[in-house]
Amino acid sequence: MATYRSLPRNAASAPASLGVATPSRRHIAVVGAGMAGIACARTLMQAGHRVTLLEQAAQVGGRMTSHDSPFGSFDAGAQYFTLRDPRFALAIDTVPGVCRRWSANQVRVLDATGHVVSQGMATGEAHWVAAPRMDALLHAWAEPLQQSGALQRHMRVRRIERDPLAPQRWQLRTESPEGAVHVEAGLDAVVLAVPATAAQALLEQSGIDSSLLESLARVSMAPCWTLMLAYPQAVAPGLTTLGPHWNAARSTHHRIAWLARESSKPGRSAVERWTVQASPAWSAEHLDDPAPRVQAKLLKAFAEVTGIRAEPAHASTHLWRYAQTTHPAGRSHLWDAGLGLGACGDWCLGHRVEDAFVSGLEMALALA
Repeated sequence: MATYRSLPRNAASAPASLGVATPSRRHIAVVGAGMAGIACARTLMQAGHRVTLLEQAAQVGGRMTSHDSPFGSFDAGAQYFTLRDPRFALAIDTVPGVCRRWSANQVRVLDATGHVVSQGMATGEAHWVAAPRMDALLHAWAEPLQQSGALQRHMRVRRIERDPLAPQRWQLRTESPEGAVHVEAGLDAVVLAVPATAAQALLEQSGIDSSLLESLARVSMAPCWTLMLAYPQAVAPGLTTLGPHWNAARSTHHRIAWLARESSKPGRSAVERWTVQASPAWSAEHLDDPAPRVQAKLLKAFAEVTGIRAEPAHASTHLWRYAQTTHPAGRSHLWDAGLGLGACGDWCLGHRVEDAFVSGLEMALALA
């Protein structure tokens, strides 16, 4: 397993070596195996602590999770990431070949009728994706946790409570999909690497009065409906793509905020596939709509923007209730030292994949 070495806490501080064991080995639970949770858990394990990483889903990934279909995968959540923080770039280097540049850094901006109004990104920075699918990066980083037995999937945390055998420590009550209840006891600290709303709800239903609650309550996140479409008929002699000649675009259409040709990303199959993400406002307005109704409306908008009116061989939707941070916490992580409880996620700093990594890393550094 690769280790982070000499990773600075911030630009003004001296490097901190994370590859050596701490004098006091603690048992720390991390709830949520998205980018922030995995970054936190790996760093703590590399620092010599005992880590338990709990994930309620079948796979790791969070909003970097990719969805399967008979025609190839879709990056239903995060579409790409940037490498602005040198610590993130260093971490990416620990898994050579997994992350590749995506040529869609020439992102178009479209008006409501699909006409290009500008081209290219103002910063000119590279867009990166994991291959052969976005969640490949987190699967690679989670492998040491999996091998050590630290990762437990299909485990929904229902309650945080004091350990009756060691009242200064915590225990977590978890529930499997079959309804079986488990207890993870003897915890010196608990980190919630989940959306702020979920962290707040878990603390409140556990009856815990923590300083974290005030900060969590100030965070707001917008939802996002995602539409996934496949057009295998485009893979034919003399025809390689349908519709526009661009691979990614931001849109001012009232229903659609982002479109990406999945098959243009490195390492993907050649079958023409599109991921369409609805605008935050439209997603909020239609938050409780049935999926078939959302699919029909977004498919109509997709045709208006791209000119692709062919019937897709595959169409599906996914709702991210907490997709994009609209009001962040304003600091990299939250930590209640008196109780030994913390929280981290992209919502601490913004909504980027990189924000989630930095949040999880700096949460671990505060503990390690």
